[in-house]
Amino acid sequence: MLDNRQAGPTALRMQIGARLRLMRESKGIGRAEAGHAIGSSASKMSRLELGRQSFKIQDVLKLLDLYGVHDEEERAAFAGLVQEAKKPGWWQGYGDVLPSWFEQYLGIEQSARTIRTYEVQYIPGLLQTREYARAVIGLEHHDAPYDGLERRLTVRMTRQEILHRPVGAARLWAVIDEAALRRPFGGPDVMRGQLEHLIAVSEGMSNVRLQVLPFSAGGHVALGGPITIVRFAEHDLHDVTYLEQLTGARYPEGDEAARYHEIMDLLAIRAARPARTTAFLKDLLKDF
Repeated sequence: MLDNRQAGPTALRMQIGARLRLMRESKGIGRAEAGHAIGSSASKMSRLELGRQSFKIQDVLKLLDLYGVHDEEERAAFAGLVQEAKKPGWWQGYGDVLPSWFEQYLGIEQSARTIRTYEVQYIPGLLQTREYARAVIGLEHHDAPYDGLERRLTVRMTRQEILHRPVGAARLWAVIDEAALRRPFGGPDVMRGQLEHLIAVSEGMSNVRLQVLPFSAGGHVALGGPITIVRFAEHDLHDVTYLEQLTGARYPEGDEAARYHEIMDLLAIRAARPARTTAFLKDLLKDF
């Protein structure tokens, strides 16, 4: 049965959905039939099984009826997990400044065991200093009121706590394009502080693996934009591939997701090793 001792609400929804999908498939029941049982559609069943929509306890119980699950203890356990998964995450208190598509990703990120990411435009959000983050957010939301900028900044800084948990800290494997390191957001002083922070992280945080992809590596297949792959501690959950765009995000699945895994592996091979990355950052710091 599912274990909710460490999972966040998003991971819990994903676990519940994955378990229900396995039950449905084992009975040879299609998504359309399952959706009909709860007065809905195949597309909603897909969202539920992927953990991208909250469950209602009565819907879960109807699905368990359909799948032939009548054991009262198992049904009660499912109902308890559904209730647990409804508890709001800290980020939901910032819905006024966060688009819904990014709120969904934050739930995934906060439940992560390992995060692999590639960035070409910015320093990854989990590694940004407060001053650098303020400059980036100010550019992206230049017409927002001051309090909105500050709330966005609070979200970005709070996200980073997953790397500093005393127990169960997330692991981060970041590949940063040299272009992001040379783009002077906030001016020389801000970039100097950001580079110093990256050096400190590379030398002092064992759960962070940092690699720079230098210009000398030439062209590569990931020039189109950032890539993030999230892995969970829960063994029954598949990795999530996340592609952030200007006004939304995509979650590739199947063969497409596998291709992004291959791309991340290739980037890690072509990027400078962590020790060389630290030396690279120290040399680059001299330019600021």
